[in-house]
Amino acid sequence: MRAVVYRGPGDLDITDVPEGEVGPGEVRLRVGFNGICGSDLHEYYAGPIFIPNGEKHPLTGRELPLTLGHEFSGTVVEIGAGVEGVTEGDRVAVMPLYTCGTCSRCSEGRYNVCAQIGFHGLMADGGMAETTVVPAHMLHPLPENVSLEMGALVEPMAVAYHAAKLGGVNPGDTALVFGAGPIGIGLWFALRGMGVEDVRVFEPSATRRGAIERLGAQTLDPTAQDVPAIVADLTNGRGADACYDAAGVAPAVATALESLGAGRPMVSVAIYETPLVTPLLNLVLGESRIQGSLCYTHSDYRAVIELMANGHYDTTGWMEKIAMRDVVEEGFEALHAGRKMKVLVDPSLA
Repeated sequence: MRAVVYRGPGDLDITDVPEGEVGPGEVRLRVGFNGICGSDLHEYYAGPIFIPNGEKHPLTGRELPLTLGHEFSGTVVEIGAGVEGVTEGDRVAVMPLYTCGTCSRCSEGRYNVCAQIGFHGLMADGGMAETTVVPAHMLHPLPENVSLEMGALVEPMAVAYHAAKLGGVNPGDTALVFGAGPIGIGLWFALRGMGVEDVRVFEPSATRRGAIERLGAQTLDPTAQDVPAIVADLTNGRGADACYDAAGVAPAVATALESLGAGRPMVSVAIYETPLVTPLLNLVLGESRIQGSLCYTHSDYRAVIELMANGHYDTTGWMEKIAMRDVVEEGFEALHAGRKMKVLVDPSLA
């Protein structure tokens, strides 16, 4: 089968690889679509970061080279021994987490931050291929009215939904989102789905601001306006009830912390390639906090799929599909250059 194999920084090989065998408790999926994630870009341009290199992952036994892809949907085409409740032809989204189940975090139900966490597509051969083999517990069935294209977006939208919950906001609150990439867009959708109407999105790129504005969002250019002053005016001096950093750059973090209400969180859901200088005094003076957010849970997946089934998500203007053969130029390079926002790879167009 054809697959996108990562061999190191700047080295992607679209090539033929053997199909994996289906073991007990596993299923084979014919991949519908696979999204290129920001973490995939980090691996390609600055990695290996998360992908094991020189030492096999403790849960999967894999290291470089491997097939990328952890944001994907597919159709069940083969079922391994012992799998129940799954039928050939089922259309599914995949929650691509490998967890140990025994560490203190897993024991507390916080498996999304497992001490040995792994990802299908980063620590095992992933979904940027014609087929892939996954443990059956990763599957989430898609309703009839949720397409495979939307199914491939469940993973990043669940990242955003999980982060949105950690902000602890309620209807009537004010939430600020910094960054209007796919996760920032997902945060806007998630917060609106939770009943939070007053969501402001801060993004310096006119292209990205335009894309999310067409979905109905209120935006501001943080490089051209005094964000803390505007937020203070909007909230009668109270400050935001939650800020979300989906930008991953120092100015966004500093501005978010200046705009945050007392005792409230800034939820960090970005990937930081380098350490940032953080004005912690703002946290001290307001007894505020920085709250990290990693991955998602099964309940986040179910919530996103339910919202999708209700027609809540709209991909107009920010998502497009490409053939596997174009994954470097029209995928990785276009995303890195800011020419595109979200790209789904269609393995049927190998």
